[in-house]
Amino acid sequence: MTADKRAPIVLRPGEGRAIDLGNFVMSLKVSGDETGTAFSLLEAAEPADFGPPMHIHHDCAEAFFVLDGAYRIFVEADEFDCPAGSFIYIPSGLRHGFRVGPLPSRKLNLYAPAAMVGYFDALSAAITSGTADPARLDEIARASSMEVVGPVPEGYL
Repeated sequence: MTADKRAPIVLRPGEGRAIDLGNFVMSLKVSGDETGTAFSLLEAAEPADFGPPMHIHHDCAEAFFVLDGAYRIFVEADEFDCPAGSFIYIPSGLRHGFRVGPLPSRKLNLYAPAAMVGYFDALSAAITSGTADPARLDEIARASSMEVVGPVPEGYL
């Protein structure tokens, strides 16, 4: 559904469309449909030690804002420890990934221009249908202009 681009979007605590990713749920706060493709914003409450494979977004930049807990963010050959309150911006085309710290943690992910909602929806469908495997993950990623460049870590699927 496309919203009026001039109308405000207001979500209260706990609101947003849930995206079930098996061992945690993301909350879609706003997509490109509502922002005129300017950005998409998701909230993730992730389990300890969770992390995706290293990857590259070819069509968008990604920003993280850590709300609770801690993350280790990997960008190219660098690593950044990011406790609650940390912000990191990753331009399009850079190899990156993250690992949640020893406790469950929560963050916001902003993609600009809007992207990745379709990726998370497709990943959710694969996980809930039992068809998720590294080859399917790569196929879903490619369809979302994302390139998986590292191994799929234990616990991701």
